[in-house]
Amino acid sequence: MTRITLFSRTLNYSSKYFYSIARNIKATAQEKPSKLHLNVGTIGHVDHGKTTLSSAITKYLSKNKMAKFIRFPFHLFSYFSNFTSYDDIDRAPQERARGITINIANLEYETKERHYAHIDCPGHSDYIKNMITGTSQMDAAILVIAATDGVMPQTKEHLMLAKQIGLEEVIVFINKADLVDKDDLELVEMEARELLNDYSFNGETTKVIYGSALQALQGEDHNCIDELLKALDSLKVPNRSEEGSFLMPIANKIKIPNSKDSVLIGTVERGQLKKGEHIEIRGFEHFQKVTAGEIQVFKKTVNQVRAGEQCGILCRNLIFDGVHKGMWLGAPGTVQTTNIVKIKLYMLNENENGRKQGIRSGHTVLTFCTTWDKGCRIFFDNELLMPGEVTNGYLVFLREVPIRKGSKITLRESRRRVLGHGVVVELYEQQFLDTWNRFDAEGFLKDLKPLDENKKRK
Repeated sequence: MTRITLFSRTLNYSSKYFYSIARNIKATAQEKPSKLHLNVGTIGHVDHGKTTLSSAITKYLSKNKMAKFIRFPFHLFSYFSNFTSYDDIDRAPQERARGITINIANLEYETKERHYAHIDCPGHSDYIKNMITGTSQMDAAILVIAATDGVMPQTKEHLMLAKQIGLEEVIVFINKADLVDKDDLELVEMEARELLNDYSFNGETTKVIYGSALQALQGEDHNCIDELLKALDSLKVPNRSEEGSFLMPIANKIKIPNSKDSVLIGTVERGQLKKGEHIEIRGFEHFQKVTAGEIQVFKKTVNQVRAGEQCGILCRNLIFDGVHKGMWLGAPGTVQTTNIVKIKLYMLNENENGRKQGIRSGHTVLTFCTTWDKGCRIFFDNELLMPGEVTNGYLVFLREVPIRKGSKITLRESRRRVLGHGVVVELYEQQFLDTWNRFDAEGFLKDLKPLDENKKRK
């Protein structure tokens, strides 16, 4: 007999009544006044120490119970798993064998000032798709550069992608500082500051920290971690769009065993969501209505989640096989989808790792937006678009995609090379298109009708 059952019998009340009170008290305790929240992440070239640094941060903060020590490497999207193994960060067999990160991985920690969701991004060029997904969820980035190598190809590409998705705050961590002399460190710092200026960050005022993530992880020297955390606490917190309707691009999904329920994982882009509210899933010609059940933010049950927070949402009676990464979860009638959008596009030049030659209207590209990527064709007024030029263009997809005005996009020709980046300026009503054979761009784009974003969808 439990204490609650005994207490309820003494007062002649149903034990269910007191269990309900206990659950409410627990939920209230879990939703104590929160600190300012920031989504940060490690970016940089392969094998420069991003994952080691992420693990070292959690070890340092675990001493004051501000983080759970995540042993390198940790688990992808481990909202509902138990962090124990250092081998779970880079969990795929090829990741463990090669000592690199392929999938993005998420962890949580806090300082006296703030709460952080931390994303560890892959540095290997073959998996740049996952890195784009990771940076799209960040408010700020820690650029990790190995002092033994200096700036490398993925260092430049990651910083460029960070700028493209709108990051304004960057901290540079020069790792493996114990392996070079002071002069070499200063040269790497100069190189890093020049690179920041090249990509329109403030290279003069950006905080640069020297250290050894491995030594910090081994407990030999944690001063660099302390300095890094102070730098993170000094970063500006972006304005959150909490007033609009709820919107969350889906980054992952988890099936609950022996149940019709599933968990959808992502970062809330706009608005708020409370337990019990109705929501819907749209994208790629799929539509579902669901109800938000339990909501968890890094294994803590909450009654409400807000813009900027990474969460897992239990969805009742979800058709699991119909939902995919990249779909959008939103308030009823508010998620817009179409297969034609107008964009303002900047085409990268050769110095920015872009093309040497121009492209013609109708060029096939791979478009990345929030957590989805789809092939499409791009059309513009001029016959030829040259590197370094800015133009208005139209993206045409064979299938509808979830998108909205102001969405930031990245265009790639392949998994390895970025073509350009831009922002969506207009949505148009969807038009049927099932093949590119005999496609007449001029006729197709002639009488486009703007999509009314304020009109709720049925």
